[in-house]
Amino acid sequence: MTFGGVETGGSTWECAVGTGPDDLRATETIPTTTPEETIGRTVAFFEREGPVEAIGIGSFGPLDSDVSSPTWGYITTTPKPGWEHTDVAPEIRRRLAVPVAFDTDVNAAALGEHRWGAARGVDTFCYVTVGTGIGGGAMVAGELLHGLAHPEFGHMRIPHDRAADPFDGVCPYHGDCWEGLASAPAIEARWGRPAEELDDDAVWELEARYLALGLVSVVSVLSPQLIVVGGGVLRRPGLLTLVRREVAAFLNGYTQAGSIELPALGARAGVLGAIALAQGRSGALTPAGLRATSR
Repeated sequence: MTFGGVETGGSTWECAVGTGPDDLRATETIPTTTPEETIGRTVAFFEREGPVEAIGIGSFGPLDSDVSSPTWGYITTTPKPGWEHTDVAPEIRRRLAVPVAFDTDVNAAALGEHRWGAARGVDTFCYVTVGTGIGGGAMVAGELLHGLAHPEFGHMRIPHDRAADPFDGVCPYHGDCWEGLASAPAIEARWGRPAEELDDDAVWELEARYLALGLVSVVSVLSPQLIVVGGGVLRRPGLLTLVRREVAAFLNGYTQAGSIELPALGARAGVLGAIALAQGRSGALTPAGLRATSR
């Protein structure tokens, strides 16, 4: 059986057909434009490359992943212009007439790393991505973590010394939350240039400090055996070493952090995790609107 995966992002959607990292039969990167155009191109990809047994979608959010909700499968209060309250999963399910599983992009990436990557054999861990935003997914006792909605790691409040860093933050909802201080847009807004153009040690020491403060909060609440950290910002050479050092300093011997590692699946963790969602069909709805059973 062949499955489809979609990782929706603020800049691009990644689509794939296959069964895992060693069997990706077709892939396509689709620019994120309007909902109508982006979803239309995604549907066209699967019409061309299918058929598939089911499709998994790992989406930017906030979103509604509650299968009992009338707005299951919608992106909800996102700051992404034009995408607030957008019907994503039901529209794709209707047009392709296959079961669709729907979760956050970071939960999907966590599932992908658990199935095929850095978290194989680990039952309690977190996946954190640092790029155009900051997001986090978690697996606890072998199950993806959900609750009233879904985890929002990026909107944790972390210490902000305004004397040392007077930057207000870029989050339209909270200003100087973790995402508002340490995402790629925050780096660019604070220093006046994109992260990839910045080589000053002060830039990356401050970034490592903020990333470590957020990870210490994650360690304190969830006590993960492993934290996988991905996203474009973490591609900066040497940043992960700085982050590990800062985490150890903040914990100050009181408790220990699990291993902090880069994703083994790299940039494909999200779309591969979406395929894993489709294979498990957890949180999926069939074309008839009934919940699909897990396999």
